[in-house]
Amino acid sequence: MTLSLLWEEYKAENPEGFQYSWFCEMYGEWASKLDVVMRQEHRAGERLFVDYAGQTIPVVDRTTGGVMNAQIFVSVLGASSYTYAEATRTQGLADWTGSHVRAFGFYGGVPEIVVPDNLKSGVSKACFYEPDINPTYQEMAAHYGVAVIPARLRRPRDKAKVEVAVQVVERWILARLRNRTFFSLAELNGAIRELLERLNERPFRKLPGSRKTLFETLEKPALRPLPQEPYEYAEWKKVRVNIDYHVEFDGHYYSVPHQLFKKQLEIRVSAEAVECLRGGRRVASHRRSYIKGGCTTLPEHMPSSHRRYADWTPSRMISWASQTGPYTRKLVQQILESRPHPEQGFRSCLGLMRLAKTYGADRVESACERALAIKARSYRSVKSILENKLDGNPVIGNSKEGSPIEHANVRGAAYYSSEVAAPC
Repeated sequence: MTLSLLWEEYKAENPEGFQYSWFCEMYGEWASKLDVVMRQEHRAGERLFVDYAGQTIPVVDRTTGGVMNAQIFVSVLGASSYTYAEATRTQGLADWTGSHVRAFGFYGGVPEIVVPDNLKSGVSKACFYEPDINPTYQEMAAHYGVAVIPARLRRPRDKAKVEVAVQVVERWILARLRNRTFFSLAELNGAIRELLERLNERPFRKLPGSRKTLFETLEKPALRPLPQEPYEYAEWKKVRVNIDYHVEFDGHYYSVPHQLFKKQLEIRVSAEAVECLRGGRRVASHRRSYIKGGCTTLPEHMPSSHRRYADWTPSRMISWASQTGPYTRKLVQQILESRPHPEQGFRSCLGLMRLAKTYGADRVESACERALAIKARSYRSVKSILENKLDGNPVIGNSKEGSPIEHANVRGAAYYSSEVAAPC
Protein backbone atom coordinates (compact mmCIF):
# COMPACT_ATOMS: atom_id res chain seq x y z
CA MET A 1 0.00 0.00 0.00
CA THR A 2 1.01 3.62 -0.59
CA LEU A 3 -0.30 6.81 1.02
CA SER A 4 -1.62 8.06 -2.29
CA LEU A 5 -3.65 4.86 -2.78
CA LEU A 6 -4.99 5.07 0.77
CA TRP A 7 -5.94 8.72 0.21
CA GLU A 8 -7.75 7.87 -3.05
CA GLU A 9 -9.78 5.19 -1.28
CA TYR A 10 -10.48 7.62 1.56
CA LYS A 11 -11.69 10.37 -0.86
CA ALA A 12 -13.90 7.86 -2.71
CA GLU A 13 -15.77 7.22 0.52
CA ASN A 14 -15.51 10.82 1.82
CA PRO A 15 -15.64 13.31 -1.10
CA GLU A 16 -15.63 16.26 1.32
CA GLY A 17 -12.72 14.84 3.35
CA PHE A 18 -9.15 16.07 3.81
CA GLN A 19 -6.89 16.86 0.91
CA TYR A 20 -3.77 14.83 0.30
CA SER A 21 -1.26 17.01 2.21
CA TRP A 22 -3.42 17.19 5.33
CA PHE A 23 -4.16 13.47 5.05
CA CYS A 24 -0.42 12.70 5.01
CA GLU A 25 0.18 14.90 8.07
CA MET A 26 -2.55 13.18 10.04
CA TYR A 27 -1.25 9.78 8.97
CA GLY A 28 2.20 10.76 10.24
CA GLU A 29 0.76 11.67 13.64
CA TRP A 30 -1.01 8.31 13.81
CA ALA A 31 2.07 6.38 12.70
CA SER A 32 4.21 8.06 15.40
CA LYS A 33 2.10 6.33 18.05
CA LEU A 34 2.80 2.83 16.68
CA ASP A 35 5.22 0.42 18.34
CA VAL A 36 8.86 1.11 17.60
CA VAL A 37 10.54 -1.26 15.18
CA MET A 38 13.91 -2.85 15.80
CA ARG A 39 16.31 -2.21 12.97
CA GLN A 40 17.72 -5.52 11.72
CA GLU A 41 21.40 -5.72 10.92
CA HIS A 42 22.30 -8.54 8.51
CA ARG A 43 25.70 -10.18 8.55
CA ALA A 44 27.13 -11.12 5.15
CA GLY A 45 26.37 -14.70 4.16
CA GLU A 46 24.14 -15.34 7.17
CA ARG A 47 20.50 -15.28 6.04
CA LEU A 48 18.50 -15.96 2.91
CA PHE A 49 14.84 -14.90 3.02
CA VAL A 50 12.34 -16.73 0.78
CA ASP A 51 8.66 -16.26 -0.07
CA TYR A 52 6.14 -16.24 -2.91
CA ALA A 53 4.78 -13.09 -4.53
CA GLY A 54 1.08 -12.41 -4.17
CA GLN A 55 0.72 -11.81 -7.90
CA THR A 56 0.77 -14.57 -10.51
CA ILE A 57 1.41 -14.57 -14.26
CA PRO A 58 -0.89 -16.50 -16.65
CA VAL A 59 0.71 -19.08 -18.94
CA VAL A 60 -1.39 -20.23 -21.91
CA ASP A 61 -1.34 -23.81 -23.24
CA ARG A 62 -0.97 -23.62 -27.03
CA THR A 63 -2.85 -26.88 -27.68
CA THR A 64 -5.83 -26.55 -25.35
CA GLY A 65 -5.98 -22.81 -24.73
CA GLY A 66 -6.12 -23.42 -20.99
CA VAL A 67 -4.54 -20.89 -18.64
CA MET A 68 -2.25 -21.79 -15.73
CA ASN A 69 -1.38 -19.10 -13.19
CA ALA A 70 2.36 -19.40 -12.56
CA GLN A 71 3.56 -18.76 -9.01
CA ILE A 72 6.52 -16.40 -8.48
CA PHE A 73 9.21 -17.54 -6.03
CA VAL A 74 11.40 -14.77 -4.59
CA SER A 75 14.57 -15.01 -2.48
CA VAL A 76 16.89 -12.27 -1.21
CA LEU A 77 20.17 -12.24 0.71
CA GLY A 78 20.08 -10.19 3.90
CA ALA A 79 23.27 -8.11 3.62
CA SER A 80 23.32 -7.27 -0.11
CA SER A 81 19.61 -7.56 -1.05
CA TYR A 82 20.76 -9.58 -4.07
CA THR A 83 17.47 -10.94 -5.43
CA TYR A 84 16.46 -14.10 -7.25
CA ALA A 85 13.03 -14.82 -8.78
CA GLU A 86 11.52 -17.56 -10.91
CA ALA A 87 8.13 -18.86 -12.01
CA THR A 88 6.90 -22.31 -11.00
CA ARG A 89 3.77 -24.27 -11.76
CA THR A 90 2.64 -24.55 -8.12
CA GLN A 91 3.68 -23.78 -4.56
CA GLY A 92 3.82 -27.51 -3.86
CA LEU A 93 6.66 -29.35 -2.18
CA ALA A 94 8.49 -30.36 -5.36
CA ASP A 95 8.43 -26.79 -6.77
CA TRP A 96 9.27 -25.29 -3.37
CA THR A 97 12.42 -27.38 -2.83
CA GLY A 98 13.37 -27.11 -6.50
CA SER A 99 13.27 -23.31 -6.30
CA HIS A 100 15.65 -23.39 -3.32
CA VAL A 101 18.08 -25.61 -5.22
CA ARG A 102 18.05 -23.26 -8.21
CA ALA A 103 18.38 -20.20 -5.95
CA PHE A 104 21.51 -21.67 -4.30
CA GLY A 105 22.90 -22.30 -7.78
CA PHE A 106 22.12 -18.71 -8.80
CA TYR A 107 24.02 -17.32 -5.80
CA GLY A 108 26.86 -19.81 -6.29
CA GLY A 109 26.97 -20.56 -2.57
CA VAL A 110 24.99 -21.40 0.55
CA PRO A 111 24.05 -19.12 3.48
CA GLU A 112 23.94 -20.22 7.10
CA ILE A 113 20.18 -19.76 7.61
CA VAL A 114 17.09 -19.86 5.41
CA VAL A 115 14.08 -17.89 6.66
CA PRO A 116 10.81 -19.02 5.02
CA ASP A 117 7.23 -18.11 5.72
CA ASN A 118 5.00 -20.76 7.34
CA LEU A 119 4.04 -22.21 3.97
CA LYS A 120 2.71 -25.78 4.29
CA SER A 121 5.35 -27.07 1.88
CA GLY A 122 8.06 -25.85 4.25
CA VAL A 123 6.49 -26.03 7.71
CA SER A 124 4.26 -29.02 8.52
CA LYS A 125 3.00 -27.46 11.76
CA ALA A 126 3.58 -23.83 12.72
CA CYS A 127 4.68 -23.25 16.31
CA PHE A 128 6.27 -20.24 18.02
CA TYR A 129 8.82 -22.37 19.90
CA GLU A 130 9.37 -25.55 17.84
CA PRO A 131 7.83 -25.50 14.37
CA ASP A 132 7.72 -28.86 12.56
CA ILE A 133 9.72 -28.66 9.34
CA ASN A 134 8.52 -30.77 6.42
CA PRO A 135 10.82 -33.87 6.22
CA THR A 136 11.66 -33.31 2.55
CA TYR A 137 12.42 -29.63 3.16
CA GLN A 138 14.54 -30.55 6.20
CA GLU A 139 16.43 -33.15 4.15
CA MET A 140 17.14 -30.55 1.46
CA ALA A 141 18.43 -28.13 4.13
CA ALA A 142 20.64 -30.85 5.64
CA HIS A 143 22.05 -31.63 2.19
CA TYR A 144 23.22 -28.01 1.85
CA GLY A 145 24.11 -27.64 5.52
CA VAL A 146 21.73 -24.73 6.19
CA ALA A 147 19.44 -24.15 9.17
CA VAL A 148 15.74 -23.46 8.58
CA ILE A 149 14.28 -20.87 10.95
CA PRO A 150 10.71 -19.96 9.89
CA ALA A 151 9.38 -16.49 10.57
CA ARG A 152 6.96 -16.23 13.45
CA LEU A 153 3.32 -16.74 12.56
CA ARG A 154 1.68 -13.44 11.54
CA ARG A 155 4.94 -11.53 12.11
CA PRO A 156 5.84 -10.16 8.64
CA ARG A 157 8.56 -7.93 10.14
CA ASP A 158 10.59 -11.09 10.82
CA LYS A 159 11.02 -11.36 7.04
CA ALA A 160 10.78 -7.70 6.11
CA LYS A 161 13.71 -8.10 3.73
CA VAL A 162 11.82 -10.51 1.47
CA GLU A 163 8.57 -8.56 1.84
CA VAL A 164 10.37 -5.60 0.29
CA ALA A 165 11.99 -7.84 -2.33
CA VAL A 166 8.59 -9.23 -3.32
CA GLN A 167 7.27 -5.68 -3.70
CA VAL A 168 10.26 -4.72 -5.85
CA VAL A 169 9.86 -7.83 -8.06
CA GLU A 170 6.16 -7.10 -8.52
CA ARG A 171 6.84 -3.49 -9.52
CA TRP A 172 10.01 -3.93 -11.58
CA ILE A 173 9.45 -7.31 -13.21
CA LEU A 174 5.84 -8.48 -13.06
CA ALA A 175 4.44 -5.05 -13.92
CA ARG A 176 6.60 -4.93 -17.05
CA LEU A 177 5.38 -8.38 -18.13
CA ARG A 178 1.67 -7.76 -17.55
CA ASN A 179 0.87 -7.11 -21.23
CA ARG A 180 2.86 -10.05 -22.64
CA THR A 181 1.44 -13.50 -23.36
CA PHE A 182 3.54 -16.53 -22.40
CA PHE A 183 3.05 -20.06 -23.66
CA SER A 184 5.46 -21.95 -21.39
CA LEU A 185 7.23 -21.65 -18.05
CA ALA A 186 10.59 -21.67 -19.84
CA GLU A 187 9.58 -18.65 -21.93
CA LEU A 188 8.31 -16.83 -18.84
CA ASN A 189 11.46 -17.58 -16.82
CA GLY A 190 13.61 -16.36 -19.69
CA ALA A 191 11.85 -12.98 -19.57
CA ILE A 192 12.15 -12.87 -15.76
CA ARG A 193 15.91 -13.54 -15.92
CA GLU A 194 16.47 -10.61 -18.29
CA LEU A 195 14.62 -8.17 -16.05
CA LEU A 196 16.13 -9.68 -12.89
CA GLU A 197 19.63 -8.93 -14.17
CA ARG A 198 18.65 -5.32 -14.79
CA LEU A 199 17.09 -5.09 -11.33
CA ASN A 200 20.22 -6.35 -9.56
CA GLU A 201 22.42 -3.98 -11.59
CA ARG A 202 20.18 -0.95 -10.89
CA PRO A 203 22.10 1.58 -8.70
CA PHE A 204 20.94 2.22 -5.15
CA ARG A 205 19.41 5.65 -4.51
CA LYS A 206 21.01 6.33 -1.14
CA LEU A 207 23.99 3.95 -1.20
CA PRO A 208 26.92 3.56 -3.57
CA GLY A 209 26.86 0.68 -6.01
CA SER A 210 24.07 -1.80 -6.71
CA ARG A 211 22.76 -5.11 -5.43
CA LYS A 212 25.14 -6.94 -7.74
CA THR A 213 28.29 -5.04 -6.77
CA LEU A 214 27.44 -5.34 -3.07
CA PHE A 215 26.86 -9.06 -3.52
CA GLU A 216 30.14 -9.65 -5.35
CA THR A 217 32.26 -7.63 -2.93
CA LEU A 218 30.54 -8.34 0.40
CA GLU A 219 28.22 -11.35 0.37
CA LYS A 220 29.53 -13.86 -2.15
CA PRO A 221 32.90 -14.36 -0.40
CA ALA A 222 31.02 -15.09 2.85
CA LEU A 223 28.81 -17.80 1.36
CA ARG A 224 29.77 -21.42 1.90
CA PRO A 225 30.53 -23.54 -1.19
CA LEU A 226 27.84 -25.66 -2.81
CA PRO A 227 27.97 -29.45 -2.35
CA GLN A 228 29.36 -31.49 -5.23
CA GLU A 229 25.90 -32.79 -6.21
CA PRO A 230 22.64 -30.82 -6.09
CA TYR A 231 19.86 -32.11 -3.89
CA GLU A 232 17.70 -34.84 -5.42
CA TYR A 233 14.04 -34.30 -4.61
CA ALA A 234 12.45 -37.03 -2.50
CA GLU A 235 9.11 -37.41 -0.73
CA TRP A 236 8.62 -38.88 2.74
CA LYS A 237 5.58 -40.84 3.80
CA LYS A 238 4.55 -42.90 6.84
CA VAL A 239 3.16 -46.32 5.89
CA ARG A 240 2.09 -49.51 7.62
CA VAL A 241 3.32 -52.89 6.36
CA ASN A 242 0.52 -55.07 5.04
CA ILE A 243 0.13 -58.74 6.00
CA ASP A 244 1.73 -59.65 2.67
CA TYR A 245 4.90 -57.77 3.87
CA HIS A 246 4.53 -55.06 1.22
CA VAL A 247 4.08 -51.29 1.47
CA GLU A 248 2.27 -49.15 -1.08
CA PHE A 249 3.28 -45.90 -2.77
CA ASP A 250 1.55 -44.34 -5.75
CA GLY A 251 -0.32 -47.57 -6.56
CA HIS A 252 2.77 -49.82 -6.59
CA TYR A 253 3.76 -52.32 -3.88
CA TYR A 254 7.28 -52.84 -2.50
CA SER A 255 8.43 -55.67 -0.24
CA VAL A 256 10.10 -55.35 3.16
CA PRO A 257 11.40 -58.11 5.48
CA HIS A 258 8.41 -60.28 6.43
CA GLN A 259 9.18 -59.88 10.15
CA LEU A 260 7.99 -56.23 9.87
CA PHE A 261 4.39 -56.96 8.86
CA LYS A 262 1.88 -54.62 10.55
CA LYS A 263 4.76 -52.33 11.66
CA GLN A 264 4.84 -48.61 10.80
CA LEU A 265 7.70 -47.47 8.57
CA GLU A 266 8.84 -44.31 6.84
CA ILE A 267 9.53 -44.42 3.12
CA ARG A 268 11.68 -42.01 1.18
CA VAL A 269 10.77 -41.87 -2.51
CA SER A 270 12.88 -40.18 -5.18
CA ALA A 271 12.55 -40.30 -8.95
CA GLU A 272 14.76 -43.42 -9.07
CA ALA A 273 14.49 -45.25 -5.75
CA VAL A 274 12.21 -46.20 -2.86
CA GLU A 275 13.84 -46.58 0.57
CA CYS A 276 12.04 -48.03 3.60
CA LEU A 277 13.27 -46.99 7.05
CA ARG A 278 12.41 -47.97 10.61
CA GLY A 279 13.81 -45.95 13.48
CA GLY A 280 16.11 -44.10 11.06
CA ARG A 281 17.65 -47.38 9.81
CA ARG A 282 17.12 -48.51 6.23
CA VAL A 283 15.45 -51.92 6.08
CA ALA A 284 14.71 -52.17 2.34
CA SER A 285 15.56 -50.43 -0.91
CA HIS A 286 14.02 -50.80 -4.38
CA ARG A 287 14.26 -49.20 -7.79
CA ARG A 288 11.12 -47.10 -8.20
CA SER A 289 8.43 -48.48 -10.47
CA TYR A 290 5.60 -46.47 -12.03
CA ILE A 291 3.42 -49.51 -12.87
CA LYS A 292 0.05 -49.08 -11.16
CA GLY A 293 -1.01 -52.21 -9.30
CA GLY A 294 2.40 -53.80 -9.84
CA CYS A 295 4.54 -55.49 -7.22
CA THR A 296 8.29 -55.44 -6.58
CA THR A 297 9.40 -58.29 -4.30
CA LEU A 298 12.90 -59.32 -3.20
CA PRO A 299 13.34 -63.06 -2.41
CA GLU A 300 15.25 -62.33 0.79
CA HIS A 301 12.18 -60.54 2.20
CA MET A 302 10.00 -63.65 1.90
CA PRO A 303 9.54 -66.41 4.50
CA SER A 304 11.41 -69.59 3.54
CA SER A 305 8.16 -71.40 2.67
CA HIS A 306 7.06 -68.56 0.35
CA ARG A 307 10.53 -68.40 -1.18
CA ARG A 308 10.52 -72.08 -2.10
CA TYR A 309 7.10 -71.77 -3.70
CA ALA A 310 8.00 -68.57 -5.55
CA ASP A 311 11.10 -70.21 -7.01
CA TRP A 312 8.93 -72.57 -9.06
CA THR A 313 7.81 -71.53 -12.54
CA PRO A 314 6.30 -73.58 -15.40
CA SER A 315 9.63 -73.57 -17.25
CA ARG A 316 11.47 -74.83 -14.17
CA MET A 317 8.89 -77.58 -13.65
CA ILE A 318 9.31 -78.76 -17.24
CA SER A 319 13.10 -78.56 -16.96
CA TRP A 320 13.05 -80.87 -13.93
CA ALA A 321 10.69 -83.28 -15.71
CA SER A 322 13.02 -83.42 -18.74
CA GLN A 323 15.83 -84.63 -16.50
CA THR A 324 13.59 -87.47 -15.23
CA GLY A 325 12.48 -88.63 -18.67
CA PRO A 326 10.37 -87.86 -21.75
CA TYR A 327 7.17 -89.36 -20.31
CA THR A 328 7.50 -87.35 -17.11
CA ARG A 329 8.06 -84.21 -19.18
CA LYS A 330 5.01 -84.94 -21.32
CA LEU A 331 2.83 -85.59 -18.27
CA VAL A 332 3.98 -82.39 -16.54
CA GLN A 333 3.24 -80.39 -19.69
CA GLN A 334 -0.24 -81.89 -19.93
CA ILE A 335 -0.92 -81.21 -16.25
CA LEU A 336 0.07 -77.53 -16.63
CA GLU A 337 -1.87 -77.12 -19.88
CA SER A 338 -5.01 -78.78 -18.53
CA ARG A 339 -5.44 -76.18 -15.76
CA PRO A 340 -7.02 -72.73 -16.35
CA HIS A 341 -3.81 -71.23 -14.92
CA PRO A 342 -0.42 -73.03 -14.87
CA GLU A 343 0.08 -72.31 -11.16
CA GLN A 344 -2.95 -74.50 -10.41
CA GLY A 345 -0.87 -77.47 -11.55
CA PHE A 346 2.23 -76.59 -9.51
CA ARG A 347 1.24 -78.74 -6.54
CA SER A 348 0.65 -81.78 -8.73
CA CYS A 349 4.08 -81.34 -10.29
CA LEU A 350 5.70 -80.84 -6.88
CA GLY A 351 3.99 -84.07 -5.81
CA LEU A 352 5.64 -85.89 -8.73
CA MET A 353 9.01 -84.55 -7.59
CA ARG A 354 8.40 -85.89 -4.09
CA LEU A 355 7.46 -89.28 -5.58
CA ALA A 356 10.77 -89.28 -7.47
CA LYS A 357 12.63 -88.85 -4.19
CA THR A 358 10.66 -91.74 -2.61
CA TYR A 359 10.47 -94.28 -5.48
CA GLY A 360 13.31 -93.16 -7.73
CA ALA A 361 13.34 -91.43 -11.10
CA ASP A 362 13.14 -94.65 -13.15
CA ARG A 363 9.96 -95.90 -11.47
CA VAL A 364 8.33 -92.46 -11.73
CA GLU A 365 9.20 -92.36 -15.45
CA SER A 366 7.53 -95.78 -15.94
CA ALA A 367 4.50 -94.71 -13.88
CA CYS A 368 4.14 -91.54 -15.99
CA GLU A 369 4.28 -93.66 -19.13
CA ARG A 370 1.38 -95.79 -17.85
CA ALA A 371 -0.54 -92.70 -16.70
CA LEU A 372 -0.26 -91.21 -20.19
CA ALA A 373 -1.49 -94.46 -21.71
CA ILE A 374 -4.64 -94.47 -19.60
CA LYS A 375 -5.00 -90.67 -19.90
CA ALA A 376 -4.70 -90.11 -16.15
CA ARG A 377 -3.22 -86.62 -15.77
CA SER A 378 -2.91 -86.32 -12.00
CA TYR A 379 -0.52 -86.83 -9.12
CA ARG A 380 -2.89 -89.30 -7.46
CA SER A 381 -2.93 -91.58 -10.51
CA VAL A 382 0.86 -91.78 -10.64
CA LYS A 383 1.01 -92.38 -6.88
CA SER A 384 -1.57 -95.19 -7.18
CA ILE A 385 0.42 -96.81 -10.00
CA LEU A 386 3.56 -96.76 -7.87
CA GLU A 387 1.84 -98.00 -4.69
CA ASN A 388 0.30 -100.95 -6.56
CA LYS A 389 3.55 -101.63 -8.40
CA LEU A 390 1.85 -101.35 -11.78
CA ASP A 391 4.77 -99.40 -13.20
CA GLY A 392 6.63 -102.69 -13.72
CA ASN A 393 3.95 -104.11 -16.04
CA PRO A 394 4.36 -103.51 -19.77
CA VAL A 395 2.21 -100.81 -21.31
CA ILE A 396 0.20 -102.43 -24.11
CA GLY A 397 -0.32 -100.37 -27.24
CA ASN A 398 1.33 -97.27 -25.88
CA SER A 399 3.63 -96.97 -28.84
CA LYS A 400 0.63 -96.91 -31.18
CA GLU A 401 -1.69 -94.95 -28.95
CA GLY A 402 -4.73 -93.85 -30.85
CA SER A 403 -4.20 -96.27 -33.84
CA PRO A 404 -6.99 -98.84 -34.69
CA ILE A 405 -6.31 -102.52 -33.87
CA GLU A 406 -6.04 -104.70 -36.98
CA HIS A 407 -7.23 -108.36 -36.63
CA ALA A 408 -9.25 -110.82 -38.72
CA ASN A 409 -11.94 -111.10 -36.09
CA VAL A 410 -12.34 -107.34 -35.74
CA ARG A 411 -15.02 -106.20 -38.17
CA GLY A 412 -14.43 -102.43 -37.93
CA ALA A 413 -16.86 -99.52 -38.18
CA ALA A 414 -17.60 -100.08 -41.85
CA TYR A 415 -19.26 -103.43 -41.11
CA TYR A 416 -22.12 -101.66 -39.36
CA SER A 417 -22.84 -99.20 -42.16
CA SER A 418 -26.11 -99.55 -44.11
CA GLU A 419 -24.32 -100.48 -47.30
CA VAL A 420 -22.39 -103.44 -45.79
CA ALA A 421 -24.72 -104.74 -43.06
CA ALA A 422 -26.77 -107.86 -43.97
CA PRO A 423 -30.54 -107.43 -44.30
CA CYS A 424 -32.74 -108.54 -41.44
